[in-house]
Amino acid sequence: MTKRFRIALFSLVLLALAGALAGCHRTPDEERIRQAIAAAGKAAEQADASALADVLSDDFDGNGGQTDKRELSGLLRAAKFRGETIHALIGPIDVEQRGERYVAKFSVTLTSGGKLLPAQMGVYQVESGWRREGKMWACFTATWSQ
Repeated sequence: MTKRFRIALFSLVLLALAGALAGCHRTPDEERIRQAIAAAGKAAEQADASALADVLSDDFDGNGGQTDKRELSGLLRAAKFRGETIHALIGPIDVEQRGERYVAKFSVTLTSGGKLLPAQMGVYQVESGWRREGKMWACFTATWSQ
């Protein structure tokens, strides 16, 4: 190989590596939290207790001790068992970093086609706390008001 050819080949390899590295970007934490909130909404609509549990920390605290991860999962299991339909429309999500954690604020409109949850349906303002657990972001606390 000629020296010129080796330099050209080396340059092409460097360009290819640079392009590959530029394509390997990490999703920002704020976006990952928005995705987790959307996944929780989808889990509620599908009455999928396992999918909801994946988003919540084991020590999740809802509304200052009024509910926990087990109770929310149980509510979705009961809704699924009874064939209830739940619709969750999530409004714009504002995510703010606070040290190593994040706070996400949003509204959610809940509607249902069944009888299990009618008193809980309506528009809610939600403030949720998020922390990293391994490679995932988990909701460890949330407060909501109608």
